[in-house]
Amino acid sequence: MSQITHRESRFEFVSIAILLLALGTAFAHLYLAAQPDEDLRFWFMLNGIGYLGLLGAFFLPALKAYQGIIRWALLGYTLLTIVLWFFLGSPSEGGPLDPFDVSVKVIEVVLCLLLIVHWRKTATQRA
Repeated sequence: MSQITHRESRFEFVSIAILLLALGTAFAHLYLAAQPDEDLRFWFMLNGIGYLGLLGAFFLPALKAYQGIIRWALLGYTLLTIVLWFFLGSPSEGGPLDPFDVSVKVIEVVLCLLLIVHWRKTATQRA
């Protein structure tokens, strides 16, 4: 019995961490969209809204049957955000890396890893 409770608490920790990290990156992009001199304002706003929408869908009980698909969509969305940063963001400018940008990318990498952990835990629960 305690083994099941221990597994469930680890699963809940992963879910809460996914929630917090996705909210963090969503609000980071919305923050960047609010900057007055930001050229990519529209794209940052769309990115932040996209994270919030996918996150809402991921945790919405009515969409529980689609959680696996939504998880992969959130993972792909996060990976796309990381890749686009290399083309549109700080590294493409050739100057020093912005610590804010790097911290958001670290959050996104950890989010990707946790989504994979969540997938594996869900797969083992079904088996």
